[in-house]
Amino acid sequence: MAVTVNVQEAKTRLSELLHRVEAGEEVVIARAGTVIARLEPVAPRVRSFDAPLLPGIPPIDVAELLMPMNETDLRDWEDGHIDDPLMGARSA
Repeated sequence: MAVTVNVQEAKTRLSELLHRVEAGEEVVIARAGTVIARLEPVAPRVRSFDAPLLPGIPPIDVAELLMPMNETDLRDWEDGHIDDPLMGARSA
């Protein structure tokens, strides 16, 4: 979703607007209600799996993440397990 700001506001809040653009938002700059410029990210942000998602959770090995499951693991995944909270919801 684009946010529209006037030239003076864009000059005053440039750092904040650039952070929003880096996060994927589009910023439109207008003078007297007429659009004169558009700020948009150069490239979409790509999530790195080298850093942990949350503190205390180890980084994800992408190669391991994308490995196909063997038949036993796949069956276990599809069948769930005894402590699976969704299993109780299905039987109810």
